[in-house]
Amino acid sequence: MDGLTAVHSRIAEIQNRILTFASTSATSTSAAWSSAAAAAGLTGTSATSAAPASAAGSGPEARVVAEASKYLGVPYAWGGTDPSVGLDCSGLVQLVYGGLGIDLPRTSSQQATAGTPVASLGEARPGDLVFFDNSPSRPGIDHVGIYVGDGKMIAAPQAGETVRVQDVGTPTLIRRVLPPAAAAASAASSAGAGLAGVPYADLFTAAGARHGVDPALLAAVAKVESGFDTSAVSSAGATGLMQFMPATARELGVDPSDPASSVDGAARYLRRLTDRFGSTDLALAAYNAGPGTVARHGGIPPYAETQSYVRRVTGAAAAWS
Repeated sequence: MDGLTAVHSRIAEIQNRILTFASTSATSTSAAWSSAAAAAGLTGTSATSAAPASAAGSGPEARVVAEASKYLGVPYAWGGTDPSVGLDCSGLVQLVYGGLGIDLPRTSSQQATAGTPVASLGEARPGDLVFFDNSPSRPGIDHVGIYVGDGKMIAAPQAGETVRVQDVGTPTLIRRVLPPAAAAASAASSAGAGLAGVPYADLFTAAGARHGVDPALLAAVAKVESGFDTSAVSSAGATGLMQFMPATARELGVDPSDPASSVDGAARYLRRLTDRFGSTDLALAAYNAGPGTVARHGGIPPYAETQSYVRRVTGAAAAWS
């Protein structure tokens, strides 16, 4: 045969050896896992890492982490959705959330459109999904993990490895797929003690749980806006505990003089602004200066008042969180 034919023949021989080895290895690993899984109730036992203690608890976020932890040690299998055989990254995610009654699409690229955006890893909560584009030659999301806190995620990494806890690194994007009320309920459980003694703490906690907003953030807005004074009136005409302008109050159906209505309206409004702009800081800037102003400047506007407002609210919220 000529030289080119010989090269092609050699490449085919090498490819066949690789495929044979991979198939044999996967079959052996799957068989070993199936035996172990049957004895262990499908709970992975070969992983050496555990989810961070910060994810412990009984709230919705902790339940996501606990459900994902059941599959630690399950071998990776491309296209895998059966833990008795193996799981791929998106198969793991779909299985975990399905076990909690939340239906997600099958592939990581499809899952990356579910839920709502999270602006940064600093704002991520346990149970959020972290997505990656690991193939420069083929743009698009191709990997997903479940954030468990402390910069860690549970994921099915790649062939030859098992579901495990690993560093997140730098995700391409982050999505929150827990229902807003469920995510806020978990946040509220940790914020409740911090809000002890804060005026209207019960209203902030309840509204935060309903609309997926940190109760500490709502309390901080009230502190900065009105000093918890339900009769406060600003020079611009904003009124009440959460300082609503008349037009915004009408749009949201809020009675600014009623603390419960005012707090609920503020939670709904902050949820809307956060979903629109993708971060807490931008939502606060829009609450202060108006969403049109934030959109026009493409970020926090260069106004000393607004920039100070964002710092003061986030600082107060951090103190209560």
